[in-house]
Amino acid sequence: MVKAAGKLGWIDENKVMMETVLSMKRAGADIIITYHAKEIARLLK
Repeated sequence: MVKAAGKLGWIDENKVMMETVLSMKRAGADIIITYHAKEIARLLK
């Protein structure tokens, strides 16, 4: 859904993707497996 909404210009895909992962971490996740892993790694470099 994030990818589709980003392509349609409804959301800022990178901001939503990062917020989604950060919210999982704040909720206590030790490991996060996501389709966005490569993009997140690229953004964090």
